[in-house]
Amino acid sequence: MSKFRELPFETTQVVRDCCLCLHAQRAARALARRFDDALRELGLTNGQFSLLMSLNRPAPPTIGSVADLLAMDRTTLTAALKVLERRNLVRIMVDKEDRRSRRLAITSAGRILLDKAFPIWKETHAEAEKEITGFSAGRLREALNALS
Repeated sequence: MSKFRELPFETTQVVRDCCLCLHAQRAARALARRFDDALRELGLTNGQFSLLMSLNRPAPPTIGSVADLLAMDRTTLTAALKVLERRNLVRIMVDKEDRRSRRLAITSAGRILLDKAFPIWKETHAEAEKEITGFSAGRLREALNALS
C-alpha cells in the first residue's frame, strides 16, 4: 500500500510561477476573450474566425489539413464546422479524388462575413501586440511555434 504524501504549498507556488503550460493557457484564455468580445458584434467567436480564415484558400482543404493547422482533433473540428454549416458560412463536400475524405469550402456568405471580421481582428491584434513589452511579438510567435 502506498503512503500518501501531501505536497507542500511551496510546490504549488513553484508550479504557479514556472509552469509554461499554465502561463500559455492563461494567456490563451485572455486573448480568446479579447477576440471573442471584439468579434461578438458579427456573431463570431475567435475560434470561428480562425476556422473561416483557415478555409480562405485557392482550393478547398481537407478536414485533416485544417485540423492539423488549427491543432484540433477531427471530432472537435467537425462539431465546429456543423455550426458554421448551419449558418451557411461553410460547405462540407465529398472529395472527388477520395470519396472517403471531405473537403471544406467557405461560402459567399462566409467570405462576406470574413471580410467584415478581418478589420476587427486586425485592430484587436495590433492592440494586443502593443501590450507585449521587452521583446517582439515575432519572437513570442517563434517561441510558441517551437512548442507546437
